[in-house]
Amino acid sequence: MATGTEFETVPARPKRGGRRLRDGAVIYWWLEIVMILGYYFVYSAIRNTNKSDPSEALHNARTIIGWEKHLGIFHEARLEHWVLHVKAIVIACNYYYGSLHFVVTIGVAIVLFRKWSDDYPLWRNTLAVSTGLALIGFSTYPLMPPRLLGQFGLTHYHFVDTLDRYPTFWSFDSGAVSRISNQFAAMPSVHCCWALWCACVLVSHLKRPAARAAAALYPVATVAVIVLTANHYFLDAVGGFAILGIGYLVSQRVTRAGRRAPVPTG
Repeated sequence: MATGTEFETVPARPKRGGRRLRDGAVIYWWLEIVMILGYYFVYSAIRNTNKSDPSEALHNARTIIGWEKHLGIFHEARLEHWVLHVKAIVIACNYYYGSLHFVVTIGVAIVLFRKWSDDYPLWRNTLAVSTGLALIGFSTYPLMPPRLLGQFGLTHYHFVDTLDRYPTFWSFDSGAVSRISNQFAAMPSVHCCWALWCACVLVSHLKRPAARAAAALYPVATVAVIVLTANHYFLDAVGGFAILGIGYLVSQRVTRAGRRAPVPTG
């Protein structure tokens, strides 16, 4: 997303829908919506049209599993089977995976814009850069998620596609979704990237310890959900957290609005 063209640095009263930052820059909620929707449209188009060869995705899955075994963290199937006995937990995880990814991120962005506007450009750019980095990962490293391994001969890992077994309001195997979704876009995990983004925004601004603790637990819960639904490996979560860190460092260097010296008042 742009980091400067949408801002004005004149002392005049902002136009309708504008919010003036401490350094005189102005951001507009309607322009933010247009840019975010446009960005996400491009992201989705690139992500879902970049279909990869299943053999390459399967090869990369074997590599990831090998790394996790070496690190002693390849426990995704065991953890999933622990919760498969409790149908309510599995269904809750399915809905969490399919909905909170968007709902919480949008909600945090709105609160950030309204309550902590001076920090909005930095964190908005962080999310944009990180999501762009995820596209590079999807394009260069297609990865077969655990839930698909059985369909390609690796049944001995015993992963279960929870969305297939306990369908919710959507499923990767439904006709429309299976045709448009790139199911090998797994490394890095955007779910985990966005969840950590939400936590960083909230923890750095909230005052109440209980609220900050709840925010900090959100990415932890997200890691649990992506594993228990067999949509990702643990290393996918690590990749998601890593691109957020890179996105933040890049955004610190390029973002100007809200970070320059405050405009004198009076």
